[in-house]
Amino acid sequence: MSDEARKKAHARGLYPAPLNEGRSRNMQANRRANTKPEVALRSALHRLGYRYRKDLRLDLGDVRVRPDIVFTGRKLAVFVDGCFWHVCPEHGRQPTTNEWYWAPKLRRNVERDRVADAALTAAGWRVVRLWEHESLTAAVETVVAALNYETEHMDDDRACD
Repeated sequence: MSDEARKKAHARGLYPAPLNEGRSRNMQANRRANTKPEVALRSALHRLGYRYRKDLRLDLGDVRVRPDIVFTGRKLAVFVDGCFWHVCPEHGRQPTTNEWYWAPKLRRNVERDRVADAALTAAGWRVVRLWEHESLTAAVETVVAALNYETEHMDDDRACD
């Protein structure tokens, strides 16, 4: 968004003016994709030999979803959620400045996450949501377990034959 467009939006009350230039730069530097925890997880999975798509848009009826990591063949969608933006129960906090803007925005983020999860599940996908604060080891283990889930259960089914 250009500075001029930002000023017009502030004037119309669509979102708050930044407290100062430093805060403005800080907020503009936040990434939607390729965050440090996401890149670290992708690198670790790649080193283990897993191949995936990153930031792939999935159109699921009326819902469009962009998981951070997508295993298309196994229909597994992985999200690495930021503690602030997705209201982590451990590290998320209620904003103290411009609550009128931030509280509803964060609530909408959480609602959007639930809608995305439901749409993915209804379309036959499995969803893994990780918090940015989780250790890389734990995150890798969670994703690998989800990837192996299908294989393990196929083996269980064959054992019953």
